Amino acid sequence: MATTATILQGVTISGAIQPEHKKILTPEALAFLTLLHRSFNGTRKALLERRKIRQAELDKGILPDFLPETKHIRENPTWKGAPPAPGLVDRRVEITGPTDRKMVVNALNSDVWTYMADFEDSSAPTWDNMINGQVNLYDAVRRQLQFKQGQKEYKIRTNRVLPTLIVRPRGWHLEEKHVIVDGDPISGSLFDFGLYFFHNAFESVKQGFGPYFYLPKMESHLEARLWNDAFNLAQDYIGMSRGTIRGTVLIETILAAFEMDEIIYELRDHSSGLNCGRWDYIFSVIKKFRQNSSFVLPDRSAVTMTVPFMDAYVKLLIQTCHKRGVHAMGGMAAQIPIKDDKAANDKAMEGVRADKLREVRAGHDGTWVAHPALAAIASDIFNKHMPTPNQLFVRREDVKIGANDLLNMNVPGQVTEEGIRKNLNIGLGYMEAWIRGVGCVPINYLMEDAATAEVSRSQLWQWVRHSVTTAEGKKVDKSYALKLLKEQTDALAKNAPKGNKFGLAAQYFAGQVTGEDYADFLTTLLYNEITAVGSASPASKL
Repeated sequence: MATTATILQGVTISGAIQPEHKKILTPEALAFLTLLHRSFNGTRKALLERRKIRQAELDKGILPDFLPETKHIRENPTWKGAPPAPGLVDRRVEITGPTDRKMVVNALNSDVWTYMADFEDSSAPTWDNMINGQVNLYDAVRRQLQFKQGQKEYKIRTNRVLPTLIVRPRGWHLEEKHVIVDGDPISGSLFDFGLYFFHNAFESVKQGFGPYFYLPKMESHLEARLWNDAFNLAQDYIGMSRGTIRGTVLIETILAAFEMDEIIYELRDHSSGLNCGRWDYIFSVIKKFRQNSSFVLPDRSAVTMTVPFMDAYVKLLIQTCHKRGVHAMGGMAAQIPIKDDKAANDKAMEGVRADKLREVRAGHDGTWVAHPALAAIASDIFNKHMPTPNQLFVRREDVKIGANDLLNMNVPGQVTEEGIRKNLNIGLGYMEAWIRGVGCVPINYLMEDAATAEVSRSQLWQWVRHSVTTAEGKKVDKSYALKLLKEQTDALAKNAPKGNKFGLAAQYFAGQVTGEDYADFLTTLLYNEITAVGSASPASKL
């Protein structure tokens, strides 16, 4: 068997390594990451190329449909996903957020059932954010998480069972450029997953849960198969029983919606269900069909969960999950309490209640909140309408969803100048924060992250591309979009602290809202702005 030093030949790290990082970036952990990279990076790259081929077909007007070659999987009623794992039987309210130390403490102290610690959409992947996040989760799993900030001391409660910890690594398209293996950056997915798993798999089982993950941004069952292969290798490598890992897949791309059965099937021994990633799903619909004028959507506020294509997606997801015995998780409540306006706050919270009531009545087994104050609202609704730990018994056999339902873009509403300005503000506000290393930002009492920023810039691109006319009678063209962009940038920069990054954010955004160039993801577009690649050090010298 190869030694650690032998495995680490050809591996370099260019991120700064602080003393507290050394318990994470051990030679043994890096050797494990290297094994994951060498085993799976070729397949990962091939699957990303497959995405490009699929996009070219969509650009030609070839619409997606359920796969004929996997019909036997969809129509076989006998196979099931894994039964719910310890700590994942009851998931009625899940809180989500980044992995900074304060957030981890507050999330684990919240009155929720699980906490999704996020290395993805709500985190800007600076080297320090990613490694410090791993340090924080290492301490959290061991119930050793505490720190002081000024006069205030933060520590996780020890007088009750804590929410089950679930980790969301980055998607397959993202890389970690601070770690180079054989000349290539390591996959961000494998980096985030591998470090957390290597250090915490056995300890998490000892604490009564397990190595659990949320898997983002997949576009096909073949991408789920790659995760399953990585899970099997990881468990075998450390001597852990296969099936101990569990993965909940976010269905947040339109193409994955046509392969939900197949995605559960690929992960079945490791599956803990599917989640409605609503904002990324809307983003995906616009992105994938951006050349097709039949898919132009109105203002973001009009694209609710009850419009036809979103309603169909929810119903099919719940039906599919429960048929296979796994959880069907609801979407995010992104609202933040409005402390200085009771009437506005009451209206916003009533919207949260209505959304959660819709979810529990539809058959969801749980839901997401972004703020601890919303946990009580979501809990009240789910406790009242779901007295059991889940509702896997709600079969939804009444549901009959076909390809046309998933692609039904009959969405009432108009494009307005107010909607354009809101999208510009959200895109600029998020991108400016991201460049500063902050991955989620409150805007107009909503917690905005990469998903909502993507919806904003994709709608702007789409409206210019297809020469939409606003409700006010104005044609949305390149010059109009850039004029409004400048106005919103100037207004935001004027009220922001000195040293803000709105000017830089606007430079990037200007290239994304004119109906011409279209970056695959904002995060990949901006990533080089937050990499701090220094001199490379051989991993074997750590």
